[in-house]
Amino acid sequence: MRRNVLPGLSLSLGVTLFYVGLIVVLPLAALIFKAASLGPSDYWAIISSPRAVASYRVTVLSALGATAFNLVFGLALAWVLTRYKFPGWRIVDAIVDLPFALPTAVAGISLTALFATNGWFGSILSDLGIRVAYTPLGIMVAMCFTSLPFIVRTVQPVLEDLDPALEEAAQSLGGSDWTIFRKVILPLLAPALLAGLSLSFARSLGEFGAIIFIAGNQPMSTEITALLVFIRLEEYDYQAAAAIASVLLITAFLMLAITNILQSRALRYTMKG
Repeated sequence: MRRNVLPGLSLSLGVTLFYVGLIVVLPLAALIFKAASLGPSDYWAIISSPRAVASYRVTVLSALGATAFNLVFGLALAWVLTRYKFPGWRIVDAIVDLPFALPTAVAGISLTALFATNGWFGSILSDLGIRVAYTPLGIMVAMCFTSLPFIVRTVQPVLEDLDPALEEAAQSLGGSDWTIFRKVILPLLAPALLAGLSLSFARSLGEFGAIIFIAGNQPMSTEITALLVFIRLEEYDYQAAAAIASVLLITAFLMLAITNILQSRALRYTMKG
């Protein structure tokens, strides 16, 4: 009698599919069904309205800026946590996960208090002519805070598993530190880095609680798409809310598809190398 490799596979698979269908597929299907109830002309009129387009611009540009910052700072932080042990190392490593545990509304209030013109950081920056709170820069700060752990925690395990012999061989061949990082380490990190960037960007697109307190929420200026969806829901305009939310959904799916293609190419390049 042939036994399954994984005992209880049928039961576990059924529970998994039920969970995915109930928690993921059902809400998405409801969103798509509600948006599809609009005619093509009405749907286009809603998603292409000046206020909606302005919210897309603010959201996407802020998310791109936050993701670019997290790419540099998150990679550097993962590198330090992996390669160096210093006093307070475990505390810093634990702080990285703080955005996962902290309610986003609390994070938004805290960031607003810090970066307001009378806050600890905001007062210093305002003297330099830099205003953070209630500007698009404040939106990027909130996005950076909530999405940074995705890059750090995605890249960190790969850095820990890298074979030191590869770097030692490159050093023995006369490679500089920058050359070793660019030609040896970075190609191996590319798939994980792309995954972390996609998760960071997706989290920034959908972030709500941490942003609304620091953004100012001015239409055409500092209003994000998630807030516009919430406003339409408060107005009981469920079809408009679903239509605008579907734009974010389509953007997320396209981003994930592009990321998967880039990851597969990076993985093939790494295996060939």
